[in-house]
Amino acid sequence: MTPRIPANVRIGHWTDADACTGCTVVLFDQLTPTIVDIRGAAPGTRETDLLGPDKSVGAVDAILLTGGSAHGLAAADGVMDVLRDQGRGVPTRAGAVPIVTAAVIYDLAIGQPVWPTADAGRAAAASLVAIDQAAMGTVGVGAGATYRKAWPMLAPRPGGIALAAQEIEGLGIAWALVVLNAIGDTADNRALLLTDPSQRDERSNTTLMSILLYGPADAKTLRRCAVAAHDGLARLIRPAHTQFDGDAAFVSALQPLTDIEAAQSFQWAVATELAVESAIREITNSSASLEG
Repeated sequence: MTPRIPANVRIGHWTDADACTGCTVVLFDQLTPTIVDIRGAAPGTRETDLLGPDKSVGAVDAILLTGGSAHGLAAADGVMDVLRDQGRGVPTRAGAVPIVTAAVIYDLAIGQPVWPTADAGRAAAASLVAIDQAAMGTVGVGAGATYRKAWPMLAPRPGGIALAAQEIEGLGIAWALVVLNAIGDTADNRALLLTDPSQRDERSNTTLMSILLYGPADAKTLRRCAVAAHDGLARLIRPAHTQFDGDAAFVSALQPLTDIEAAQSFQWAVATELAVESAIREITNSSASLEG
């Protein structure tokens, strides 16, 4: 059965295939409750502090996932320009201020050392399609993504971006958009895991996740799902959340927040884990087939 497609969120990519970099925007049709949970020790982010439980906004117009390391955060300016022209954002006396949160992966050493700019962000925001129509693989922010980079004796594998859904009958659907750019691998090889880390590429890793809950949820559930997203990552990629990664999970509620029962919150968290696992498997299976 094809999952129901939410109409209030769309995805757009900008890709520089020659330079192996790009950016991806998740654009909502209004300010949308969102939280973030960052587990890696080397993140590159923008406008994430305002998503804390004690902050006054706690919602975003868009999430930008981008290559180019910290340079790539400039692409969020382009997304803001598009939204500003539409009158979107938090109302202020001087006009609306669009809220675009962002996180980066490091891909500067994969192709050419260039990065997405504000023009790239504008292009991504101008190429929006329904989430099930968005291209996946080595496009957008996934263009220069790689994984299995902890061991000098093994060649890194192409990563990428993938979208997966897990439906909860009678409740809703958890969508997981995952960008895999990890230092770790899917292999359970303890001998490799414990090798000397001194030769590892310390700054070229990060897995980003945008979780979309399409159904009733409350603020506590968003936070539990962020934890669950990281659990799904850590179950498949070893190691995860290292000092060499900047792993981050955004979780957004596509319907207005409402009180739900603890059992439903549990279901959302499990669905999030399963969706993240499915997205990662899609990326790694595709990578393995290319090697084969």
